[in-house]
Amino acid sequence: MARFFIDRPIFAWVIAIFITLAGILSIFNLPVSQYPNVAPPQVTVTVTYPGATAKTVEDSVIQIIEQEMNGATGLQYFESESRTGAGTITLSFTPETDVELASVDVLNRLKRVESRLPEAVMQQGVNINKSRSNFLAIISLISTDGSMTPIDLGDYVYRNVLYEIKRLPGVGDATVFGSEKAMRIWIDPIKLTGLKLTAGDVANAIKNQNAVVTSGAIADPPNTGSETFTATVNVHGQLQTKEEFENIVLRANTDGSVVRLKDVARVELGGQTYETYARLNGKPISGFGVQPTATANTMATMQSIRNKMEELSKYFPEGVSYSIQNDTSTFVKASIHEVIKTLFEGIFLVFVIMYLFLQNFRYTIIPTIVVPIALMGTFAVMKALGFSINMLTMFGMVLSIGILIDDAIVVVENVERIMAEEGLSPRDATYKAMGQITGAIIGISLVLTAVFIPMAFFSGSVGAIYRQFSITMVASMVFSAFLALSLTPALCATILKPIDPDAHGEKKGFFGWFNRRFHNMTMTYERQVSRMFSKTMRYMAIYGAIVLCAAFMFWKLPTSFLPDEDQGYVYTNIQLPAGATQARTLETLKIVEDQFTKEPGVEGVITVVGHGFSGNGQNSGLAFVTLKDWGERDSDNSASSIIQRAFGRFSQIRDAIVFPMNPPAIRELGNESGFVFRLQDRSSKGNDALVAARNQLLQLASESKILKNVRFDGMENSPQLSLVIDRDKANALGVSFEDINTTLSTAFGSNYVNDFDSKGRQQRVIVQLEASERMTPEDFKNLYVRNASGTMVPFSAFISTEWKNGPIQLIRYNGYPSMRITGSPADGYSTGDAMNEMAALMQQLPEGFGYEWTGQSLEELSSGAQAPMLYALSLLAVFLCLAALYESTSIPVAVLLVVPLGVIGALIGVFLRDMPNDVYFKVGLIATIGLSAKNAILIVEFAKDLQAQGKGLVRSTLEAVRLRFRPIIMTSLAFILGVVPLAIASGAGSAAQRAIGTGVLFGMITATILAVYLVPIFFIVVRSLFAGSKRQQAMYARNNTQDRKKPWKIAWEFLSRGSKKDKTDD
Repeated sequence: MARFFIDRPIFAWVIAIFITLAGILSIFNLPVSQYPNVAPPQVTVTVTYPGATAKTVEDSVIQIIEQEMNGATGLQYFESESRTGAGTITLSFTPETDVELASVDVLNRLKRVESRLPEAVMQQGVNINKSRSNFLAIISLISTDGSMTPIDLGDYVYRNVLYEIKRLPGVGDATVFGSEKAMRIWIDPIKLTGLKLTAGDVANAIKNQNAVVTSGAIADPPNTGSETFTATVNVHGQLQTKEEFENIVLRANTDGSVVRLKDVARVELGGQTYETYARLNGKPISGFGVQPTATANTMATMQSIRNKMEELSKYFPEGVSYSIQNDTSTFVKASIHEVIKTLFEGIFLVFVIMYLFLQNFRYTIIPTIVVPIALMGTFAVMKALGFSINMLTMFGMVLSIGILIDDAIVVVENVERIMAEEGLSPRDATYKAMGQITGAIIGISLVLTAVFIPMAFFSGSVGAIYRQFSITMVASMVFSAFLALSLTPALCATILKPIDPDAHGEKKGFFGWFNRRFHNMTMTYERQVSRMFSKTMRYMAIYGAIVLCAAFMFWKLPTSFLPDEDQGYVYTNIQLPAGATQARTLETLKIVEDQFTKEPGVEGVITVVGHGFSGNGQNSGLAFVTLKDWGERDSDNSASSIIQRAFGRFSQIRDAIVFPMNPPAIRELGNESGFVFRLQDRSSKGNDALVAARNQLLQLASESKILKNVRFDGMENSPQLSLVIDRDKANALGVSFEDINTTLSTAFGSNYVNDFDSKGRQQRVIVQLEASERMTPEDFKNLYVRNASGTMVPFSAFISTEWKNGPIQLIRYNGYPSMRITGSPADGYSTGDAMNEMAALMQQLPEGFGYEWTGQSLEELSSGAQAPMLYALSLLAVFLCLAALYESTSIPVAVLLVVPLGVIGALIGVFLRDMPNDVYFKVGLIATIGLSAKNAILIVEFAKDLQAQGKGLVRSTLEAVRLRFRPIIMTSLAFILGVVPLAIASGAGSAAQRAIGTGVLFGMITATILAVYLVPIFFIVVRSLFAGSKRQQAMYARNNTQDRKKPWKIAWEFLSRGSKKDKTDD
């Protein structure tokens, strides 16, 4: 193959140009994201049940839907949350599940249970959503001149902004922190009772008089045929203004007087809901969090949002502006930019090493031309496979630089050596060089490809991470090997110039000094290796100690999933005691605002009352803190430093639990880093027993030295007023239970009656008691219901009240009542240690309670479970490829023995830098395995060929180590310097870069230093113990091989006497 392209250099250039064009076209069409699509696809079912308690929602709605969802195709796990007035079920599917098909399946299953759901739930509608739970950004509208209230702004958002944004590609849904307008009917119960009316009468009057009338048309067919025109008949049925609602007739008396709605209620155009509201840097706003679809491209989606908001802002009312906070695309863009910068830094350092060794611009330019072409080919493959430009694929590019350079260097260095030593022309030298090294190039490429291919076949979210990295590496290596056998030899034959045999020795200055020193070092190295042959058993024992040390270190290495990153924003979850009001929550949020706005590294703070990660309610709050650009912040203003200072102040707040947190690396897998734990009631012991078990577990966790910040991530049980209805008394008084229910749900729970025409938009009409009339238990005494005879009966006649402590939020995980518990490992421990500790603490709980992991913790378990199989498959693949290449089962053993030499370095590196065994370390370790084998192949390939030519085993080995020492050092130094920028990275995404760079850097250092000495030992030991295949023996016989003894005799003599026979022969 190489000869073909040496003779046809233009053909090689044409192929290279086609590869480059394909790559350039692909780059401009590849999406950009932080990570591949790794989180499980989710479908969320949301129900609304106004006025219902959490227990009622769970029993009458959530459990019914859950039972039907069990068995859905591809369902991995599901979690439900029941709270006052609403409920949510989040169904997570396996990564390979099509979310569109999953949502259709969920919809069909819902249809089967609709008839079993309460009518009030069906009136509100059951919503199905395919969006992620995380926020892409928080968009807020601000009235700079104060002319618009938050409700006015919220109404404008709903009318003119929200749906424009939700229609954009990549936007799945939006959570609004505010409210649109509604016609609110605030009833005065005393006036109502005085006129012998009920809340039900008010609702019925509105329903009857605020109605859409379909009145037909004049002369509509069939008609008489004599009509000369036709016209539509319009009836003003739906009301539009506050005044029209005030004049709704509740009752017309026989004396001609009329009771209107304004006689018993206050009517206003207010907010549809008052449960949540938001502030930006302390000023009232209306905002919404944008949630992406399962397949959204972060960069493209956010750019669309920015463009759309800029377009919409032209039509904003005077004095209204917008702000985009918590923009997650900023981190994606910055981290990808940092990796690209690292890529170019690596290329530059590699160029320096090449020039240092080759000392000729022509020699150096050849690998410099080949590397970008191989990378362009890789981009084309990524586009064809539907990949994106993300952290994993870019890491694959950075690591592949050293490999791409290696192939080209091996060719150029061998051509240059032959030209210098034998005085051949560039073309003849290239012919001879390619004959010597084609096998090594193919072998190295096969081995490295075999190392990474098994990663592409793993399942789950971790498999998605491995897949894009491995395919990127494999594609780059395939292109590298192809170019090393086509374009590189063609370039060597055409652009290199002949050199004198003594050219290296004649160089002056720095290069002359370098050549002399390196030549001396090579000779010293050869003598050292020669002396080591007499102490083979000693060095094999040292190797055994290295293997044992590596195994021990690997066993002691803490585990994790992904490193925490400074993503440019932090969250703060606020939880007040059960029963706390919005006013108290707001006071706490003001402290949070004050703390963060004083931080020099903070750009803006959005706080939300009534919405939190633990749940929604008056006692919940949330803060989205946007940090300044990484270039404007030093280490004292990193995300972790800001969180630490905030934690110190917030821990002094006695009225609330305020918890600042760093978002996880993959935001779709949760809201914070650490572990995510679900305590389950597996024996139906009830909520009280589950709460007691939770408290016991939290107490045990607080005493553990391995855990910190372990807490219940939910809403505590709160005081609840239990209304006891004496049904016998009610029946005796002629009061129906339906009338009691209608009055209660309208008065205290709010009653959504119907819709009205509000300036072209259908908005709700809601009936409820005035706020001042539903503040205390005594207010129930002011409620009356009309009995069958028309008499007004007070509620006090048939009800009594008592206080109880009950749940306002109920969680179920995979169908079992559960408690959400989150936490972090203590300093010096990893999340894997923390998860093991939590599992151990569970053994101390009473029987009947179980646990499960979810989110990021579940993926970490999956990652750890798959790792041993991943390593085993990679080693097996390397062995099989080498066995096929060399037609031998013994030579691959000599190559594989080098693997622990790289592993020990990777382990030393992460131990020195206090890093865990996470996904990036596993990826780096696999790369180290392949690259360690590469150095061994360079020596073993030459030694094997020299031995096949009839030379003695020791002489073959010594000549191989002398000839391959220079390319090994050159390629290893090129690779090591290529990953140095990764290992010392700073800025956005630097934690991931350091995690993968550290293991590979230290692994390659030890793999290079130890391998050049121990690989010759491995080869001689293995070839002494095994004579090789019959084909190899016949080839040795034809070449008069001197080693005629039986293999076991050779091994014994060599191991016991230092292979004296080979020394004598040599």
